[in-house]
Amino acid sequence: MTNNDILRRLRYTFDFSDSKMIHIFNLAGLKVTREQVSHWLKKDDDEAYESCRDTPFSIFLNGLIIERRGAQDRPTPEPDKKLTNNMVLRKLKIAFDMKNEDVLALLSTAGLNLGKHELSAFFRRTDHKHYRPCKDQVLRNFLRGLQIKYRPNPTKN
Repeated sequence: MTNNDILRRLRYTFDFSDSKMIHIFNLAGLKVTREQVSHWLKKDDDEAYESCRDTPFSIFLNGLIIERRGAQDRPTPEPDKKLTNNMVLRKLKIAFDMKNEDVLALLSTAGLNLGKHELSAFFRRTDHKHYRPCKDQVLRNFLRGLQIKYRPNPTKN
């Protein structure tokens, strides 16, 4: 999954306006314009599409953590220069204050059943012998589970 895909899915799930997206970036210390956000949210085949690099996307995720959990007394963490699906999953887990059981339930809601040990392997250090890279399918199902939980049946009234 690309950073842009994840950004689009999060925006849709939580119905973030452009102003809200800009605010979330600002919380973590990045000033972005409405035009930048708009380009990042475009579909890949749009000529105005612009790839959202790892650093600004990491800043967005840090801002989302601050937005959802509140600012900490310590300084905002440095943005990651290189993001993996494991890191994105970890940041989203932190932002939504989830325990491993919550993540497993969310994945199950989206139709993906993982065991506790499989999930914990995603959160291990990369040099740990039981570390496992998080594949796009897992992240996609996690985002789908968030959508089901936070924006269930948006067309029904």
